[in-house]
Amino acid sequence: MSKRFAVLVGALLALAASQVAYAADAPAAASDCEAKAVSKAGKPLAGAAKASSIKKCEADSKKAAATTDCEGKAVGKNGKPLAGAAKNSFMKKCVADASK
Repeated sequence: MSKRFAVLVGALLALAASQVAYAADAPAAASDCEAKAVSKAGKPLAGAAKASSIKKCEADSKKAAATTDCEGKAVGKNGKPLAGAAKNSFMKKCVADASK
């Protein structure tokens, strides 16, 4: 009984730690995009323009992360890296799936 409890507590602690790490990353990305929300003249954006800029920045960040992740997964059945049209097709689908 106590071994089960220890395993359960360990699993809950691991889950809590992963959630804390995820929550710590989210504000950093948001503040980075918020800092980039400036006009061509260098003035901070406001209102709908700021919201749109932040939304685009976050989507671009998510797509860049997905692209990096998909690069490592672009391997054929024989274990060799994909190339050409096969890689392009795989990357397009992988990034689209990851960006959802």
